Amino acid sequence: MKRLLIVAHAPSPNTLKLREAAERGASHPDIEAIEVIVKPPLEAGPDDVMACDAILLGTPENLGYMSGALKDFFDRSYYPVLEEKQGLPCALYIRAGRDGTGTQRAVESIVTGLRWKWAQEPLILRGEWQESFVEEVEELGLYLAAGLESGIF
Repeated sequence: MKRLLIVAHAPSPNTLKLREAAERGASHPDIEAIEVIVKPPLEAGPDDVMACDAILLGTPENLGYMSGALKDFFDRSYYPVLEEKQGLPCALYIRAGRDGTGTQRAVESIVTGLRWKWAQEPLILRGEWQESFVEEVEELGLYLAAGLESGIF
């Protein structure tokens, strides 16, 4: 069985809805050979990354940057996983009150250094809250898990 790790910061009710949607999508009943592990960034670390076959990252946009919690996860995990996890399939969603591009650039810079492989372009959920954001993140979780199960990633 392959393991999908979801590391998503959820400091608000809406970002919690997004993290739950990612898990729901990744745990779709039609996907049988994927174990889904969900952890907040401050609880996740290099051992979790070493044990996974793909990773889904989620963060709010904070002052044009990723959350401090996600940055802390990267700070603690970067060097311990650098050599062993090159090519790790990854995806990202950003809950952006503004445009999310600074957050996207920051995460992409770290992912590039880790030599992880994007499963798809980062999903940026811009502007005022929309319930459709939940569906988009659920689809992202489903897509990543299905691709991992089928061997696409």
